[in-house]
Amino acid sequence: MLDSARLTIAARGFRPVVDDVRPVDASEEQARRRDLILVERAREGSLEAFNGLVELYQDHLFGLVARMVPDRDQAADAVQEAFFSAYRNLRSFRGGSVRSWLGRIAINAAMDQQRLRKRRPAQPYPELEDEAWQPPAGPDADPERTALEVERGHVLEAALAAITPDQRNAIVLFDVEGYDYQEIADLTGVSLGTVKSRIHRGRLALRDCLAGSMSLFRGDEG
Repeated sequence: MLDSARLTIAARGFRPVVDDVRPVDASEEQARRRDLILVERAREGSLEAFNGLVELYQDHLFGLVARMVPDRDQAADAVQEAFFSAYRNLRSFRGGSVRSWLGRIAINAAMDQQRLRKRRPAQPYPELEDEAWQPPAGPDADPERTALEVERGHVLEAALAAITPDQRNAIVLFDVEGYDYQEIADLTGVSLGTVKSRIHRGRLALRDCLAGSMSLFRGDEG
């Protein structure tokens, strides 16, 4: 039985980052074998093995969910719920990429959060004033470049928050995560034509939202 307190600590004890963080010390095939071993051990009752998956993929899942659920506290809740769901449904894993399997569960958790948010609207983006989630700068970081990247991130997040959730989901899944039209249709439960329409309309809406800030995305000056 799941020791929820221990898993909660593992799932919450991370610093959210926006970038997709992949393990850099192993090839894709090595990572796949490692993940399958951890899943098998978790199926046998090892919470430590499952927490290993949490540590490996919590940043990646947060980066995905945070683009779909603009409120970072709600995004963190969705990630934690995704890990709980994955733990409860370990027996449903049928092989393949553990990373993709966890990603699909996180996407469903994000969409659940969006439905909950519609019923209980919250103040959008209170955390934009909080830089605590940003990864630490390296010793050679250029303060001006860092400030520009932060501003770009804020503008993009605000623009994504301004379009409809359906459009945002489709754009994130297609342009950021690389799912194809059919995969997005299967994930979101809509037709192929609807997916294409949401991506097209969402891109147009994003362009309008970013119209006054395009200078930020035309390359660094100097």
